[in-house]
Amino acid sequence: MMIKLERRHLLTVEDLSAAEIERIFSISEDLKAKFLEGVREPLLPQRVMALIFEKPSLRTRVSFETAMAHLGGSAIFLGQDAGFGKRETMADFASVLSQYVDVIVFRGNKHQTVEELAYYSSCPVINGLTDYAHPCQALADLFTLREIAGKLRGHTLAWVGDGNNVARSLAEGCAKLGVRFVMATPEKYRFEPEFVDRLRKKYPDFQFEVVDRPEDAVRDALAVYTDVWTSMGQEAEAEQRRRDFAPYQVNAKLMAHTQKGAVFMHCLPAHRGEEVTDEVIDGPQSVVLQQAANRLHVQKGILAWLLGAHA
Repeated sequence: MMIKLERRHLLTVEDLSAAEIERIFSISEDLKAKFLEGVREPLLPQRVMALIFEKPSLRTRVSFETAMAHLGGSAIFLGQDAGFGKRETMADFASVLSQYVDVIVFRGNKHQTVEELAYYSSCPVINGLTDYAHPCQALADLFTLREIAGKLRGHTLAWVGDGNNVARSLAEGCAKLGVRFVMATPEKYRFEPEFVDRLRKKYPDFQFEVVDRPEDAVRDALAVYTDVWTSMGQEAEAEQRRRDFAPYQVNAKLMAHTQKGAVFMHCLPAHRGEEVTDEVIDGPQSVVLQQAANRLHVQKGILAWLLGAHA
């Protein structure tokens, strides 16, 4: 893993302390309340954000561009014509781009790429998704749960399905904020032992469990969370994954095992009929639209905090 420069970046949830996460949430809560009152506070006038995306996006791109517009700044989406990863070295690309803009959002394939981008950048870099982590999604999800429950500490989040980048980022956030994390995942799709060992050593009070039966995972959970079984770039594994994850579908039968007040979460887009049924994702327990909306508000909080613009 590359050592980052002294400039502050957000590449994983582990980059933040619990106090910093709470600070981001506080800013997000303030800005969301003002937004709902019709106020869009221009905290970042004339600031410029660059977006570099190797993967398609709806929520990440639109929420970040909208967030910067609401904050009084502007965004530049860099397409293929910018030549990212093709025309010049990462050192040259990042060194030049970061002199022009105030913050860079990267959404791509390999986590090593965003680490390298941050290493050479003189402005903050935000990870909008890599194969290893999705910190902005996880922060918005935990913010959503805090809105629902009033507090996070002591609650349980149940993850049902692939131990992917979203699951990894949520586990990091839960470890920092005192949330029990229970995972029901086929053995070969679970977290790397090194990742779990690191979290346990760094956060000895972290309550992390892996169970075989989804019913056991969701029983005491405030939230039942799932994601697609086959992520972008894994299409060749799709049929095998469908077979492996078939017992892990979140449906009405599984949700019947949850406690009163439990909610269903999904980062979207969903493969309806695979990891989740329509009756769950469209049902009364679903908060997927609240999650999606909070991407905008929490990313405003991240931008304002990272650029030091909120008193």
